[in-house]
Amino acid sequence: MRTITDFIIRFGIIEFALSIFALINAFTFALYAVDKRKAIKNKWRIRESVMIFFTLALGGVGALLAMLLCKHKIRSGKFKVATAVGLLIALVPLIHIAHALTLDGIVRFTELDFASENWPQELDGYRIAFMTDFHVIADDDMRDIAAELNRRNIDLLLLGGDFSTRNAHYQGTLREIAAVSTADGIFGVEGNHDAHITLFAAMRQHGIMPLDNTGLHLHNGFFLAGVHDKWNRSPDIAAATAGTHAGDFVLLISHNPDVAMVQSTIGVDLILSGHTHGGQITFFGFPIYLLRGSISDYGTRFGRGFADSEDGVPVFTSGSVGVYYSIPRVFARPEVVIFTMRRADG
Repeated sequence: MRTITDFIIRFGIIEFALSIFALINAFTFALYAVDKRKAIKNKWRIRESVMIFFTLALGGVGALLAMLLCKHKIRSGKFKVATAVGLLIALVPLIHIAHALTLDGIVRFTELDFASENWPQELDGYRIAFMTDFHVIADDDMRDIAAELNRRNIDLLLLGGDFSTRNAHYQGTLREIAAVSTADGIFGVEGNHDAHITLFAAMRQHGIMPLDNTGLHLHNGFFLAGVHDKWNRSPDIAAATAGTHAGDFVLLISHNPDVAMVQSTIGVDLILSGHTHGGQITFFGFPIYLLRGSISDYGTRFGRGFADSEDGVPVFTSGSVGVYYSIPRVFARPEVVIFTMRRADG
């Protein structure tokens, strides 16, 4: 099974899916064409159940073409219904493939307002950008994202980890990120694909501050913290937030959102996470891959967007910005999230 999976990944998942789709439809067309020829010659026929099976098994396009070109089964009510249903079924993978080849390659900039009674009044309108899971994002794409962030007047940029430090590619990613101009700097944490010592040294070289189960006051009343990755080391929310004062707004970065379910988040106001890639390959946006339980212990809870920690603290999980090697995004657009912070009335 691993050999087959490796072959599909090397060949290309989208390319493999298109090849299978084309083969099924070519075979379905051939079934109809052969059966038409046998009917003309009064020879043994292909079973209708076989033809209908392949029509419904993604072969609707081939069946329709055969009906139009070979003039076969065009008067049969059940074949008309089977072909119509087969076309609808075939549209599902085609729509997903088309989305993967088009929109899923375009970064979405998600603008959100976040209000809290703890947010300092003097920082009303403060803008925080968050991006995560960079992996093998192209330097040109990262440069375009940095340029767009510079156009959007960001006060603070936060990074959620997974630069994939197995090779030197992360250096170019960090170099492009460092070009983002902010009022209060750029801060980040490690991800499960990162060697933290290597990553943190490179971050410092580019003027990016790593958060290593640590935190700091960026302004009076605003405390920023970040923890280790759950799969790599030992995240410790209590240690990261030890320097907070009563009434502070506390923002925590944790690459893996599951940390918010196994440690106390009391005293934290907002948690930013990544790791799940929005499900990476989804069914019309539903993160079916997360149902396997291999990425998160909480199924689709942290697929993308807001959810609550075990203590009821809002956790925002980003769909992430990068590409995980040769695994395509399907109905899971890359995104950069920008929060405009507001003081909520008590």
